[in-house]
Amino acid sequence: MKITWLDRLAQFHNLLQCELFPLLESAVGPLDKQSKRLAAVVSLEPLARFVSARRAHTGRPLSDRLALATAFFAKAVYSLPTTRHLIQRLQTDTPLRRLCGWDSAAQVPTEATFSRAFAEFAASALPAKIHEELVRHSQQGRVIGYIARDSTAIEAREHLPGDKDKAKSVPAPAEVPKPARKRGAKKGRHKRSQARQRGTRLQRQQHMTREQMLAELPRQCSLGVKKSSKGYRQYWRGYKLHWDVADGGRIPISCLLTGASVHDSQVAIPLMRLSAERVSWSCDLMDSAYDAKAIRQESAKLRHEVLIKPVKRKRKTPTPDIEFSDDQKQRFKKRTIVEQLNARLKDEFGARIIYVRGASKIMAHLMFGVVVLTVDQLLRRVIDASSRASFLYHCGLPSERCVCC
Repeated sequence: MKITWLDRLAQFHNLLQCELFPLLESAVGPLDKQSKRLAAVVSLEPLARFVSARRAHTGRPLSDRLALATAFFAKAVYSLPTTRHLIQRLQTDTPLRRLCGWDSAAQVPTEATFSRAFAEFAASALPAKIHEELVRHSQQGRVIGYIARDSTAIEAREHLPGDKDKAKSVPAPAEVPKPARKRGAKKGRHKRSQARQRGTRLQRQQHMTREQMLAELPRQCSLGVKKSSKGYRQYWRGYKLHWDVADGGRIPISCLLTGASVHDSQVAIPLMRLSAERVSWSCDLMDSAYDAKAIRQESAKLRHEVLIKPVKRKRKTPTPDIEFSDDQKQRFKKRTIVEQLNARLKDEFGARIIYVRGASKIMAHLMFGVVVLTVDQLLRRVIDASSRASFLYHCGLPSERCVCC
């Protein structure tokens, strides 16, 4: 009998409930719901595979990076806004402190030590690597029905690239008369012609590798704008988190961070290739922001059915409108799973209020929450499947399990 990915998760869930949680409660004390979630996160993907616990032979010994990484996962689990709140919680919550690896409150490192460790984790992309391995192991052997793709606004507390220059009080220079411009080609026409020769970013991405595409995407803080559901424009300063979410448990597959001014369509192709290296699926669901010929061609190259809400464009030559069938309309409604995870990530796992600065640190902060969210969604999928099987058993019906939904 072939063991599916859902069977492996069910075995892990039973191991948590029957052996791990009772053993932890006898060792560290009673565990609440968040502590059990933290124990599941560090147990499903052991951190010792990614974090070195070795200490230096010379100089002052480094603090245990394994315990610090567990503490940052606890920060996401409890949705604590700052590291200072995390330290206060560790000093007062004995079960949580022991679960992270410190026996007494005096052993909890200082805020500066937490800051240095977080900078190391952000530079090495530790939470992103943990999430990649988690997706590969949990979704191994599974054929996903569809993947929904979208982005969400991430507000940041940092300056735009030109804000510091404007803030300096520099006296205005004296007005210098402009020399008479020679007659000829208009200024900037040569640059525009070069840009047309290079092509748009979507056109260039079709001939690039994934690493080249990611290197070209802007990651600095910028100003973003979007239309609300009521048609009003909303502005924010910061970044965008782009991600792919799979059906059958609403599992985040891959994530990318760009500046807020980057259009969603420019991240679709690299995100699609990043997800294709981890899982297999059959259909792409995207909103009208991704309605581009290059994206449809890339999806067809991967042999995926693509459902994109078309945009009504004013053109001189009319083009045939793309209309969904009744079955496609029902499947396209499932694209809202991304919006649901956007709300969970911001409301429950600390993505709404961010105090760190820089793209790498903000990505690390978000990915700590994404890893916790992924584990929580996987365990919810197991609970839902077991409840459905129990219901069918009591009704006298065969408990058929489909790995695609």
